[in-house]
Parts: sequence; C-alpha cells; structure tokens
Amino acid sequence: MVKILAAVLDDGLPAVEAACAEALSEGVHSADVVLNILARRRDPGPPLTILTPDALKLRHVPLADCARYDQLRSSG
Repeated sequence: MVKILAAVLDDGLPAVEAACAEALSEGVHSADVVLNILARRRDPGPPLTILTPDALKLRHVPLADCARYDQLRSSG
C-alpha cells in the first residue's frame, strides 16, 4: 500500500487510480502489478542522440570472409 501511495508523488493521483482500477479489473491486488502498469504507461520521451567521435569511426569497412570460417572448420 505504501508503494502505491508513494507512486502518487511521481505519477499523479489520476494515473495511480487508473492503474489500480486496471489491476483490480484483472483480479490482481498486488502493489508490484500496479507499479508495473504505471511504468508501462510512462512516456519514455525521445531517445538521446549520441554523436560518434571521429576517432571511433571505422576507416575500413570489414568484409565477410566465409572461406576463412570454412578453413577453421576443416582444420579441426
């Protein structure tokens, strides 16, 4: 019960009430289920864009060499 009440501070009373109603409609009364419902309803926002430094960019694109794999298989 305390976990659900604490979630009101983060998610707001309407969201917690809706999550509790959804859990009860499914016949579940666990705080963990209510918190899971709240977590799934949160908007994650747009993903962060990470810029790759020039020092970490590939200079030579690797080529697939299946013959090397076949050679390793046959040597065993």
